[in-house]
Amino acid sequence: PPAPGPTAPPAFASLFPPGLHAIYGECRRLYPDQPNPLQVTAIVKYWLGGPDPLDYVSMYRNVGSPSANIPEHWHYISFGLSDLYGDNRVHEFTGTDGPSGFGFELTFRLKRETGESAPPTWPAELMQGLARYVFQSENTFCSGDHVSWHSPLDNSESRIQHMLLTEDPQMQPVQTPFGVVTFLQIVGVCTEELHSAQQWNGQGILELLRTVPIAGGPWLITDMRRGETIFEIDPHLQERVDKGIETDGSNLSGVSAKCAWDDLSRPPEDDEDSRSICIGTQPRRLSGKDTEQIRETLRRGLEINSKPVLPPINPQRQNGLAHDRAPSRKDSLESDSSTAIIPHELIRTRQLESVHLKFNQESGALIPLCLRGRLLHGRHFTYKSITGDMAITFVSTGVEGAFATEEHPYAAHGPWLQILLTEEFVEKMLEDLEDLTSPEEFKLPKEYSWPEKKLKVSILPDVVFDSPLH
Repeated sequence: PPAPGPTAPPAFASLFPPGLHAIYGECRRLYPDQPNPLQVTAIVKYWLGGPDPLDYVSMYRNVGSPSANIPEHWHYISFGLSDLYGDNRVHEFTGTDGPSGFGFELTFRLKRETGESAPPTWPAELMQGLARYVFQSENTFCSGDHVSWHSPLDNSESRIQHMLLTEDPQMQPVQTPFGVVTFLQIVGVCTEELHSAQQWNGQGILELLRTVPIAGGPWLITDMRRGETIFEIDPHLQERVDKGIETDGSNLSGVSAKCAWDDLSRPPEDDEDSRSICIGTQPRRLSGKDTEQIRETLRRGLEINSKPVLPPINPQRQNGLAHDRAPSRKDSLESDSSTAIIPHELIRTRQLESVHLKFNQESGALIPLCLRGRLLHGRHFTYKSITGDMAITFVSTGVEGAFATEEHPYAAHGPWLQILLTEEFVEKMLEDLEDLTSPEEFKLPKEYSWPEKKLKVSILPDVVFDSPLH
């Protein structure tokens, strides 16, 4: 339940955890007349075994600016994704120069309804849900990211069922004793807007939302009662998106997904050097160097104006935060179990004759995007499994640094598969996979096969990927 939030008069500042105090300072700068905002508080703190990673969510009343088409709204600010305490109870302290904790806190702006005297508390639970995802997956969010939620954000009948993330228009980055904290604002969007963000890029859709007052306006304020997409409000916006897709392609360079792959080149019982080999009782994991390369692959895939390169394997982890990435990708793809990591130098790259790719329906629906929006623009696209430590990277012939080649288009480095597709084959696949763009029209399981290329793709029910084999 909401409860009055604590304030920090100078005389008592020392009683406050330093990271918390630093963020409060930025809140007081914005809201000097609201020193004691309502807060939703985690009853049992996460570091004491509670389920909610955010210690607090503060809720402020923002008067907006009617002359600038910015309506009055509620402003929610999280506390807990960054390091509030600096004593390793939640986040490892890594120094003051890099990010504090995950490096960001979440904010949300909800249009205030007429006669509403107190802020609704459901956004706090939404933010807790996103925070749980971040803590459990170690995926970090950046501006331009999207979150496929598949449910009205407030559990109503609203069309606002997904989210984009952007920089908060008012909150400035804060330097705390434990590192830097930025503020990422959640923006509620319709399904059609989410799909456009995937096919083109999140920043482009955010810019369009800013131009439509009812859909967010300059400060991207979410109105849960909005019943029309920006494309219904202004049909010309669809033309801008279509032109952007054609010109730019997609900047979505990878997703975390329910997926798997099998080497059809050898009998299933031959486990030597296969991706399912076990060390003790642990399945093979991506090596630390491979995970670093995949992470850099996803990072650099967004540098639209540079030549696409799969970067050289680099064991040094970077503290810099990448932008415009898909939220469901892991910022660091390191294994959760270091004992299961096979040393990189002990894994040889294998050329495969024939492969079978498996995706759930949601992941499969992104294959045309991968082909049309990425590979036809000379780029690459990575599926990172969320249920097992493996990855599938599609690369075009223009991508440098890949271990898949035109001579050997299917190559595996441990559990990381790369598939090189020529432009001619991509065009053929797009024709054959056309029904994937309307997934409601086909029944699972669905199989596609290109015998001459020795490639098979299956779209399978989610339950298949919940088994230990995947």
